[in-house]
Amino acid sequence: MKTNLLGYPRIGEKRELKKANEAFWAGKISEKELFEVADTIRAYNWKIQKEAGIDLIPSNDFSFYDQVLDFSFSVNAIPNRFAPISHLSDMELYFALARGYQKDGIDITAMEMTKWFDTNYHYIVPEFYKNQSFKVRYNKALAEYQFAKDKGFETKPVLLGIVTYLLLGKEKENDFDRLDLASSLLVAYKQIVKELVAAGAKTIQIDEPCLALDLCPKAKQTYLSVYEDLRASFPDTEFILTTYFGALADNLSLALSLPFDVLHIDLVRASEQLDDVLNQIDGKKKLSLGVVDGRNIWINDFEKSVTLIQKAQQKIGNERVLVSSSCSLLHSPCNLELENNEKVLTPEIKQWLAFAKQKLAEISTIKAIAEDSLTESQKSAVAQNKTSNDNRKTSKLIHDTEVKARVASITEKDAHRKGAFVERQAIQQKALNLPLFPTTTIGSFPQTQEVRSWRANFKKGVLPLSEYETLLKEEIEASIRFQEEAGIDVLVHGEFERNDMVEYFGEQLKGYTFTKFGWVQSYGSRCVKPPIIYGDVSRPEPMTVRWSQYAQSLTSLPVKGMLTGPVTILQWSFVRDDQPRSTTCTQIALAIRDEVIDLEKAGIKVIQIDEPAIREGLPLRKKDWEAYYDWAIRAFRISASGVEDSTQIHTHMCYSEFNDMIQAIADMDADVITIECSRSQMELLDVFADFKYPNEIGPGVYDIHSPRVPSVEEMSFLMEKAIKVIPQRNLWINPDCGLKTRHWEETKKALVAMVETAKQLRNKYTK
Repeated sequence: MKTNLLGYPRIGEKRELKKANEAFWAGKISEKELFEVADTIRAYNWKIQKEAGIDLIPSNDFSFYDQVLDFSFSVNAIPNRFAPISHLSDMELYFALARGYQKDGIDITAMEMTKWFDTNYHYIVPEFYKNQSFKVRYNKALAEYQFAKDKGFETKPVLLGIVTYLLLGKEKENDFDRLDLASSLLVAYKQIVKELVAAGAKTIQIDEPCLALDLCPKAKQTYLSVYEDLRASFPDTEFILTTYFGALADNLSLALSLPFDVLHIDLVRASEQLDDVLNQIDGKKKLSLGVVDGRNIWINDFEKSVTLIQKAQQKIGNERVLVSSSCSLLHSPCNLELENNEKVLTPEIKQWLAFAKQKLAEISTIKAIAEDSLTESQKSAVAQNKTSNDNRKTSKLIHDTEVKARVASITEKDAHRKGAFVERQAIQQKALNLPLFPTTTIGSFPQTQEVRSWRANFKKGVLPLSEYETLLKEEIEASIRFQEEAGIDVLVHGEFERNDMVEYFGEQLKGYTFTKFGWVQSYGSRCVKPPIIYGDVSRPEPMTVRWSQYAQSLTSLPVKGMLTGPVTILQWSFVRDDQPRSTTCTQIALAIRDEVIDLEKAGIKVIQIDEPAIREGLPLRKKDWEAYYDWAIRAFRISASGVEDSTQIHTHMCYSEFNDMIQAIADMDADVITIECSRSQMELLDVFADFKYPNEIGPGVYDIHSPRVPSVEEMSFLMEKAIKVIPQRNLWINPDCGLKTRHWEETKKALVAMVETAKQLRNKYTK
């Protein structure tokens, strides 16, 4: 029996890669210095995996930005619009694909970005064209394998699978299917593998998570054709087929028929599939069992995991079983050992947790239990594991009878606004008196280094509360004055007091705890530190009212109250696994409902409840969608429905495909929805038009994840596309997401241009 790891976090235990990337983008460090940081992280990751007893250590799981972008770059799938900057270095061009380019008179938009399956990780969407050819521009997998070898580590190169890569992309021309590019892509793919094999790679991991999705017949046939060809070309190489995030279900026979030596399955998300796999697997294929959760932070239940491992051992033999994580540990924080501040994370809760480094030990320990080969230290770890799991089941920290009773007493009336949207729209227009094409932003303004230092110094006790709050008030007032001068119609206070849109609320909710170094990558250099839901959730006191009320006191224009919605708070937290997620989400919804009602009482007439993660939470299989919608949409409506019809409820969603959930979005019944449309050139609006979406909508007119400043002409072009499909009176103009990560200079220029766009459109369309 071997231990197998699918991937490891690449950001560094203290976000070293994030800091290096951003320094490189700012011109503060050289490319050589950037690579030195990356090399240090990679070498350290391989070292701790080897020391933990991992037999199959992955390489090429590292990325400077995103593994899908890496593959696009490797096979030269670079859109033609980037040809004007082909003279840049590889790293500069690579980052330009993800972030756009605006320099020396050249202005190129970034490639689209969207969610990686049902996670909060984002990938750069490949762009495909008819008769597109591929070639190996840079064999990154080879470079990393060779680097590991030079450092004394034998690794298992990881490659994104051909079919998953194509399915994750988009056709940018009509009348062709991106799957038709498989044979062309296979040529470049075989070249990558050939060079790996020549360098000495004995085992290669190929990730095909799309096998956990509903597949069309053509996709299934493509799987067979490309991998039969690959196997024929490399008969002596051991290939591992990895699937994760769900059960293979109706794709099981397909996965087992593919000519791979090892099949990896996720037994955390879908333990029920093991019996079917064991009943159908042939007499030679090995089985990698993902029993350690790669996406959550609770310690493993060794007894449960070993039961699954032993079932496989008995059926197919010890030598054909591998013990593994459910998926890459990319989605886990790096190292629990760094959490040594008991005021942040108490010892009782800490004993229930395992981060990526600890999960390595869990994998090795599970193998040792199954083989009856425990060392003395492992025996101690097993005993501690049982004690901690038992302690968690009985802990008084977890259960709150008042919260449970309140959830049980919810009625259907609690999930509905008083009037229909048409009635509310007329009332709100009279109350707010907004112009045609009203302008707003999504909520946050730039969190400068100065603002972050205030918060850090306040938390350290260096900056007194009175001084800290004075600084925040000055920053809020400055942002209000800028918005007034720019001519924005519905203002925001800027969220300068907030660290993260989920963590900030979690810090004020009962049932939550936090970490200091529990960072995970969301996209590029963007890292988040998800709070941990360990118990029943409630709101002890108002969370945002004071700052919203202060901002509103500074202006006669409406200021939005800014909240994060219950589904997003759930999705972007590490969630307790001892009760249904739906129950936890409803508890959060009631807490947000209380805040919404208090904001209205404080005179806030526009309240935004952000739900960027609502699409992310959608199950991978369509058969499971309805059950999810039942509780997720209901949770949002519970949070939003305690106010009068004159209060305008907004929501925001970004970087997701909405085509298949438009009815559910309509069922949320928000008065205004703002969405990301800029990277897709308003493509996302088509579904809202076809559906005849009844409520108001703000299609984001510029991409805030790129440092480039859009022109009035560019934003007007996008809005003209929107006007063709959405009634004018229902359209808002706004950025596609919050401005927290941007700099003030570019932010001000972009927002001034956005307001000018609105003015020109009003002049054109006002009768």
